[in-house]
Amino acid sequence: MSDVDMVKVELQGPDGEVETLWATPLGNDRYRLENSPFWAYGVSYKDVIEARPLDEGGFPVFVRRLERSGNRTLRLILKPSARESADSQGLLDRLVALGCSYEGMNPAYLAINVPGTVDLETITTFLTQIDRQWEYVDPTYAEVHGEGTGESPVT
Repeated sequence: MSDVDMVKVELQGPDGEVETLWATPLGNDRYRLENSPFWAYGVSYKDVIEARPLDEGGFPVFVRRLERSGNRTLRLILKPSARESADSQGLLDRLVALGCSYEGMNPAYLAINVPGTVDLETITTFLTQIDRQWEYVDPTYAEVHGEGTGESPVT
């Protein structure tokens, strides 16, 4: 499938930030995400979502996740950015060596894709040990630690 076959799907962050991710239409208001989110929570690369246009000619707007891809998403802020620092580039190289991939909104704000075959705790422990600013996106912090959900933490 080529970029021509993809469409932009609109998602919103918790503070109303709007982003559009590339997605492959699967029919019946179903789309497979082809990017990782930079503002929205609770979805990851290759997840299948439901999205519907609010108006004719507008982007389909996220409704809900239908199928998990197995990928998980973290966000990372690099100060200095990988362009400005060999240490920051080394951190990204290490994440790739551990099995992750990443894409950048800009050189300092990155979405990290953690495939289902990679242990999430290994990655979060690494990020915590190197003392960089990062956050859970999918699963969220509350889902991982079982806070406020009444459920067991995600493992």
